[in-house]
Amino acid sequence: MIVLPAIDLKDRKVVRLYKGDFATVHQVADDPMETARAFAQAGARWMHMVDLDGAKSGARLNSDVVRAVAEDAGLRIELGGGMRTMEDLRAADGIGVQRMVVGSAAVTDPAFVREAVSVYGARIAVGIDTLGGIVKTAGWVESSGLPYLDFARSMEEIGVKVIVFTDIATDGALSGPSYDRLCALQAAVSCDIVASGGVTTLDDIKRLRDMGLYGAIIGKAYYAGTIDLAAAVKEAGVQC
Repeated sequence: MIVLPAIDLKDRKVVRLYKGDFATVHQVADDPMETARAFAQAGARWMHMVDLDGAKSGARLNSDVVRAVAEDAGLRIELGGGMRTMEDLRAADGIGVQRMVVGSAAVTDPAFVREAVSVYGARIAVGIDTLGGIVKTAGWVESSGLPYLDFARSMEEIGVKVIVFTDIATDGALSGPSYDRLCALQAAVSCDIVASGGVTTLDDIKRLRDMGLYGAIIGKAYYAGTIDLAAAVKEAGVQC
């Protein structure tokens, strides 16, 4: 299982939110590059980055930070936040991003996802962010009214190979992932699934690994010190 330690960027700073609420934003590290290098030193080979400015307003304020990390940290980058057009994807590709995560635009514009997959293949992931089993959009502010399993199936039919699943109720809460919803998602689609939100302890990593998930994102737990990244990487297995 791939372990993806996470950096959320706002105003070029490493921050965290609680359950996606921008009112809770707070800085958790001084330097994105040094943080990414620490990830690599712990054995990670992938990292998950979220451009919060891009997610909220579409402004690409953090592209130079993402480019620098891609060039110098020795990690493959999975980037989400404001991926709404083919131009956005080309821009991400141009700064060294390996996998682009499409979120809200996958709900509002499935044709865009189809085109994206036709160009980038498995480098396109769809982020499914849910609350109470319903897909949320626009930085987790708006409800789509779509049950997450139905939406996941529709994305698989389009050709999406990777799904990043977040249960908003667990994000940043250090309460453990939403195992039941992850199991249901595994049963519903054959896509590779990345678990996001609530990964808190080494036992969470072991359980997600034993479930056969493709990946797990470690966010707040890393900064809060509830999980040792090197130990998590070791338990997860080969990072390729």
